[in-house]
Amino acid sequence: MQWFENWFNTSYYHILYGNRNYEEAAFFLDNLLKHLNLPPKSRCWDLNCGKGRHSLYLHKKGYDVIGTDLSEESIKEAQHAETDDLHFYKHDMRNLFYANYFDAVFNLFTSFGYFKSKHDDEKVFQSVYAGLKPNGVFVIDFFNAACVTATLKASDEKVINGVSFHIKKRMEGKVILKEIITEDKTGKRFFKEEVKALTLDDFTCLAQKTGLKIKHTFGNYSLQPFDVNSSERLIIIFEK
Repeated sequence: MQWFENWFNTSYYHILYGNRNYEEAAFFLDNLLKHLNLPPKSRCWDLNCGKGRHSLYLHKKGYDVIGTDLSEESIKEAQHAETDDLHFYKHDMRNLFYANYFDAVFNLFTSFGYFKSKHDDEKVFQSVYAGLKPNGVFVIDFFNAACVTATLKASDEKVINGVSFHIKKRMEGKVILKEIITEDKTGKRFFKEEVKALTLDDFTCLAQKTGLKIKHTFGNYSLQPFDVNSSERLIIIFEK
């Protein structure tokens, strides 16, 4: 079993990252949707949707939304919010979902870079390309690898909802490796995260191999220009 198949499907993952800022997510999506100017009822794919916070907001803004994720537990929870034009499915992002169907695909909050093989990364881009209508857009919201690797904190300790998290981080080649030990009344458990520190050049190569074109890059949720030395995020808008 791959690390992400295990870790993302546990309650500990959601406890550790349960403080995600919904107001920040809404602020980002408002700015993004204004920039994209998608017509009402556009078909949107929230790729790696987790429990569906971005999907729910996209639906609230008037779009026909499908959210997919590999985590069965996350999808089960998200499905409680389903409507006629909001649906959630368990799905591996490397595989084709629908062909020539979506006006926009969103991959947000660093939901990429998990696979060891470049071929798997290419398969994701291929599935997105195939799923988009002509002139459809693909948005990736990733961390700015240059800033993250320069300020990587070696260790951290947190106690959340009665669970102790002991976290160690290090670089192994181009991969940011995070080792996570959880401790609660049921005992200790070990998890890990492995995310490649992908750069704009890496994403450019993926786009070129799959036929997507980079239209815009931004460096934060206010959609200010991307600066490799100072930007918090790397937000890329591709077009088919």
